[in-house]
Amino acid sequence: MMTAPSAPPAAGLGSGNTGNAPPDSRNNPTGGMNLVDQTAATSTAPAGSGQGGAGAGAGAGAGGASNGARDAAGSGSGLPTQGVPTNHGQAPSRLPPTPAGPHQPADDESDSDSEASDDVTGSDDEDSSWISWFCSLKGNEFFAEVDEEYIQDDFNLVGLSSQVPYFDYALDLILDVESPNDDVLTEEQHEMVESAAEMLYGLIHARYILTSRGLNAMLEKFKSIDFGRCPRVYCSGQPCLPVGLSDVPRTSTVKVFCPRCEDVYFPRSKYQGNIDGAYFGTTFPHLFLMTNQYLRQPKPTQSYTPRVFGFKIHASAKLQAQ
Repeated sequence: MMTAPSAPPAAGLGSGNTGNAPPDSRNNPTGGMNLVDQTAATSTAPAGSGQGGAGAGAGAGAGGASNGARDAAGSGSGLPTQGVPTNHGQAPSRLPPTPAGPHQPADDESDSDSEASDDVTGSDDEDSSWISWFCSLKGNEFFAEVDEEYIQDDFNLVGLSSQVPYFDYALDLILDVESPNDDVLTEEQHEMVESAAEMLYGLIHARYILTSRGLNAMLEKFKSIDFGRCPRVYCSGQPCLPVGLSDVPRTSTVKVFCPRCEDVYFPRSKYQGNIDGAYFGTTFPHLFLMTNQYLRQPKPTQSYTPRVFGFKIHASAKLQAQ
């Protein structure tokens, strides 16, 4: 096996000698070429013939490989390199964008999904009927959804046309029927039609909740305690029923009736307190309890006793206060 000479020939000597050159003591006191000179000599010196040229090529290849390994190790570990040129001046290569994974949808897909969800939400709002919209309003939790078949029966609407203004327009609005004369009405008249529709639905509702289907609908709301509880302490949170003090519209607001103490109270919500009592009538809670006897509760035997410093107030003191 042939071996490379200990040192390659120096570049720029003006002779083609490929033998061992004497060391330059001025540039390298140790008697050999440093790494930079060796690299330069390898790149500038012509390829020699015979064993000298082969040794120079082997030495240059080994030196380049060692330089690359030392450069990579020094830049990765943070250690300084000695005499090895680095590529700190070069711009780092840019990585290609990471494709979206199976559980990370692309931006276009996420935008399309959000738009699709918005379209579904909008379509649900458009598909909902006027009755569902009205019953879902805040303060209208006492109302049950009246079947459209019940409203379409003229027998169930006898006598209401004389009580409700814009009766035909209001009825079409409740049933989601587009009237051909809606464009003729002014904005003020449209507001009056909407108010008349609420009144008409309330009066129809007072009749509907007295039917078997209406009683069943109100039973579900009673079980869900949609009408609230009795505020009396000794009734122990008894669920209540809505009741009107008059069957004539615009006479009094709705109240809640307690089946245990059999007394009436104001609803807790101010929104519910503004509902007309005629929309529930004076008959509903009592007919409801007659139909559902198992919901009746015994009257509370305990009552509150006023005391002053632990002593009961005498009846004569109460008379004096009056």
